[in-house]
Amino acid sequence: MLGGAASGLSAGWERLEPPRPRAAMLRQALHAGLSGGFRALGRFVAGQPVLFASAPLLLAVLLGASFSRYRVEDDVQSLLAPKHSLAKIEGNLVDSLFPINHSKHALYSDLQTPGRYGRVIVTARRGNLLESPHLDAILKLHRLIYQMQVTAPPSGPSSFNYSFSHLCLPDDKNACIVDDVIRVLEEIRSARAANRSSPILHYPITQLADGRRAYIGHQLGGVQNWPGDGEGVRSARALQLTYYLRVRGGLTEGVAGQWEKAFCAELRQFAALHPQLGLYPATSSSLRTDFQFSSVLARRPLLASLGLCGALAVLCCSMRDCVRSKPWLGVLALLSVTLAGLTAAGILNLSGSTYNSTYLGIPFVMLGHGLFGSFEMLSSWRRTREDQHVKERVASVFEDVMLRFSGSTALHLTTLGLAASPLTNMEAVRLFCRAAALAVSVSYAYMLSFYSSCLVFTGYLETGYRHGCFCRRVPKQDRLDSKPAWYRCLMYTRYQDEAQTATGTPHGPHLPHTRTYVHPHASDTRPQDSHLLLGCVRRCYADWITNTYVKPFVVLLYLVYISFGLMGFLQVVQGSDPSTLVAMDTATVLYTRAQQRYFSSYSPVIGFYIYESAPYWNATVQGDLLEYAKGFQRISWLESYLAYLSERNQSTSSPRENFTRTLRLDFLREPRFAHFADDIIFAERGPGEEPDVAASRIFLVAKTTENKREEMSVLLDTLRRLSLTSRVRFLIFNPSFVYLDRYAAAVSSPLRHSLLAVLFLLGLSSLAVVEPLVSVWLGLTLLSVQFGVLGFMTLWGVELDCISVLCLILALGHAADCSAPLLCGFAAGRGEGRTRWVRLALERHGVPSLQAFLCYGAALVPVGSVRSNLTRTLFRCLALTAGCSALHALAFLPALLTFLPPSKSRSRRGEAGDVPRQEVECVEMDGTRVVDQITTV
Repeated sequence: MLGGAASGLSAGWERLEPPRPRAAMLRQALHAGLSGGFRALGRFVAGQPVLFASAPLLLAVLLGASFSRYRVEDDVQSLLAPKHSLAKIEGNLVDSLFPINHSKHALYSDLQTPGRYGRVIVTARRGNLLESPHLDAILKLHRLIYQMQVTAPPSGPSSFNYSFSHLCLPDDKNACIVDDVIRVLEEIRSARAANRSSPILHYPITQLADGRRAYIGHQLGGVQNWPGDGEGVRSARALQLTYYLRVRGGLTEGVAGQWEKAFCAELRQFAALHPQLGLYPATSSSLRTDFQFSSVLARRPLLASLGLCGALAVLCCSMRDCVRSKPWLGVLALLSVTLAGLTAAGILNLSGSTYNSTYLGIPFVMLGHGLFGSFEMLSSWRRTREDQHVKERVASVFEDVMLRFSGSTALHLTTLGLAASPLTNMEAVRLFCRAAALAVSVSYAYMLSFYSSCLVFTGYLETGYRHGCFCRRVPKQDRLDSKPAWYRCLMYTRYQDEAQTATGTPHGPHLPHTRTYVHPHASDTRPQDSHLLLGCVRRCYADWITNTYVKPFVVLLYLVYISFGLMGFLQVVQGSDPSTLVAMDTATVLYTRAQQRYFSSYSPVIGFYIYESAPYWNATVQGDLLEYAKGFQRISWLESYLAYLSERNQSTSSPRENFTRTLRLDFLREPRFAHFADDIIFAERGPGEEPDVAASRIFLVAKTTENKREEMSVLLDTLRRLSLTSRVRFLIFNPSFVYLDRYAAAVSSPLRHSLLAVLFLLGLSSLAVVEPLVSVWLGLTLLSVQFGVLGFMTLWGVELDCISVLCLILALGHAADCSAPLLCGFAAGRGEGRTRWVRLALERHGVPSLQAFLCYGAALVPVGSVRSNLTRTLFRCLALTAGCSALHALAFLPALLTFLPPSKSRSRRGEAGDVPRQEVECVEMDGTRVVDQITTV
């Protein structure tokens, strides 16, 4: 797959080898066929450069016009929650049995997924919220919210002013249902106004003036109890109010959206007038708005990334020689990536796809892959003979590079394609990988066409000895001597005849092309090919990293790398909270922090739903249900009903008819128990028969600690296992279970599938690689990079969520891009020592990788400054991916390959007894000239 290195080591050397085994011959034949096909493709592209340059540009412009169909994803839950989970099925069953809009007595915050709502946490910067000044301010805020109006439509004769009373959920008396804590505060204020003692306020379940028990654990926060009274509330630091809206159609949906915006605006004005209070609002659309706001914040940093990457790309493509310098190719490589991104976005828009903020990682997928390919092509171009025609030089570049580049592209598409399949249970991962696979495919096609045609044009400029930047023809040395010093410096070049005189390169017309082999001692020392990074790698780094005394420290560094990776791997934390993927300093983040600070003592309200008819009158069933609820803070109709029967000296295990009749006609008609009517569903049995209890619900709240989400996940698994063995058929539900249910499996499955796909693809690709050990080394490298990125991102505070999993999938392709050329270049050579071949592979393929790493790292820097949790996770994971890949390509592999297989001291056939080789000098006649050539026999 990634085995174009044999052709990559092409210059003026040819090798005659002894016969090889049949499998090796088949691999060589397949490799030669693929290389020949890419050579023909390169010659064809070089013959039609205008077509291949203009067609992608025109296509990108035409598809870019489709942004009029640009749409943003609205349903964040479908993106960030597992697509297929038992919690979603349970939620649908709960909504069908107990719809929240049909409740007539009470609401429990976070019990079911409401449509539209406004919610605010009020905190006291000093003192107690239950004190008179704060209490009066809170009730004043409540009245302002009630009186707040929105107009819909904004203008016209049919406009109407909607207040909360028009949009709220009504009770059986057509009054708006409000949180029970409002009634508690009104009772306290009335008692103080009448000079009476305030009613005792219990926590987390209190009793109202009408005798009804109400759960206020999510409505009062930061509670301190009186000494000696475990439940009496002495003070509270926070208060949470929720205002649910009733949506009945398109008009009320729009009005509710306007009301939520007016709700936030009203709270901002109120906070400015009351600095002693802290207000943290949240609405049903806050998560969606703040999740997509990351894209808005990242616009300018992405442009800055493109600018920094372009500047470094120009420097990496520049040389002292103004003719052989290719600064425009750096800009054109970025232009090719940009056009490919525009084309892919146009295709997605035309296909009806929606955009979400996870797509911010796609430009970096394309950039990393495109930079490695473009710098490899430029490096291969500089190794071609200058006396060849441009078409032949481009053909040689395609033959040298495109097989490896196509293999790494295939690896990208395999990992992304499998993660985009229906096997993936996370919609955000599936949509991202689908879009990224399309973008990589288009980028590969544009690299073959647009960038290659730009290489052809710059090749013609080089043939005509024109300046690489200004395209002006450079005068010869005798004419430059009379020019000023700055002009001579700007127009410095070495003409071909001078270079050939210095290096012994043949003069005259173009030599016929032959497939060649480079002797390891024949390192390229032509002055026109000198490059700053190439000189540093050739003269310093390659000798240093392969030094005998340095290699033990590199091995030690790799052991440290593995140790820290293992340390982080053992501490991986799941990130199932969607609020960790939104922009910083937004309403969602501030509200979540306040909620975790003041309302983390108790879990969300858990609905315990008995969805089948059960013999509630049976003492055994009653004992089981009471045992299940033991240890929870609970509001249970069954427990209250059994206590009611005991107060009336009635048996709790009476026959079904008596049990149900007393429940319907006596218990539920008591004012203090009337709200339990929403928790019981009766089913008719027949004429004259007493109805049966078909379904019911109980509300449970668990005491929690700091690890609230982990405890909820454990609680969910425990109660589900209990439901399988219980005689009563029940289920539990809370909207947060949608994010927790099977989240670990949903997040990790795309990563496992991608790893298996990579290993399978590497095994299959060994058929096209001359040296099969390349696939083994590449597979080990990918696993090592993946392991390191996973471990180090955990140590850096990154949780395992959909964004980090996307980066781990991308790390496979990124590691293949930077490591495969080095491995192939090393494995293709025979003879000489390992160290010499490692140095040569570093010179030829390490320099393009280093250039790509520099540009890619510069592009990542501005993203790290974006105030968003999503981009922060993206930046950390991509930076770790680039760092781990660079360590393997430039340090670990060069050191390890000097003493690990494949062998270099002998050829394949001659391991038992190799025939001694000798170098003879041949003379090749080419009509008008004589060519000296060293051929290895």
